[in-house]
Amino acid sequence: MAESVPVRCPACRREHSFTPPAFPCPCGTPVTLTLQTEAPAEPMEHHTWEESWVTARCPSCGREDQWPHPELGCPCGCVLRLPVAPPPEPSDAGPRSSAAGARHPGPGSPARTQPPSSAVLRPAFRPVTIRTSRDAVTAAAEYLKWLGFREVLEADDRPTSGVSVRGRGVVAQVDPTTRPSTLRDVECLWLNGLTDSAESVFFSLAGYRREARARADDLHIPLFVMDLTGTPQPVNDAADDLIRMGAQ
Repeated sequence: MAESVPVRCPACRREHSFTPPAFPCPCGTPVTLTLQTEAPAEPMEHHTWEESWVTARCPSCGREDQWPHPELGCPCGCVLRLPVAPPPEPSDAGPRSSAAGARHPGPGSPARTQPPSSAVLRPAFRPVTIRTSRDAVTAAAEYLKWLGFREVLEADDRPTSGVSVRGRGVVAQVDPTTRPSTLRDVECLWLNGLTDSAESVFFSLAGYRREARARADDLHIPLFVMDLTGTPQPVNDAADDLIRMGAQ
């Protein structure tokens, strides 16, 4: 397992501990991205397809693949893109023969991730790689199921209520746009939760505006950010509590 590295948010100067993700090479070897710890993380204002992928080389068979660029959501609302070191040169030993006929998995094939240490009794969460807005909704629905919510269903492509996912005792909004989610977005979700007597959970790809984050903290609404691997990351205490306690 890769060692965690310190990451400082350039906006609020808060320091985080980040464990680089490992992706499955067809040869069977986990490929762990190497972060440039001496380079600062960069705040992201917009997602672009080209900048969302990074090249990594398998240290065992030498295969190069494109994988999602590591991102980290800061509680201040910023989404940070973490600098990745270029792939090392292939070893003299050359590729392993067992990988010669392996099929290329394509960009961003989902990797199996380990659950948070506070949720060790759960099985590993299987993320859904995000390529479309519908993928983002599906990833959020699968995560809610992993947290223990039941009867989780995805809404239509453009739900009039603003709720993307519903389940027994939960409503969730998924914002797949490239803009940070707003105060109005959070409050609309909260009202939907009150109407349904359900817990409200928010998922965003681009993070949250400062006032949206503050309002969510006041209302104890769990906020998550998702990168293109489809793995939600908590950005406030309410989200940490939900991961630790699961569906009630």
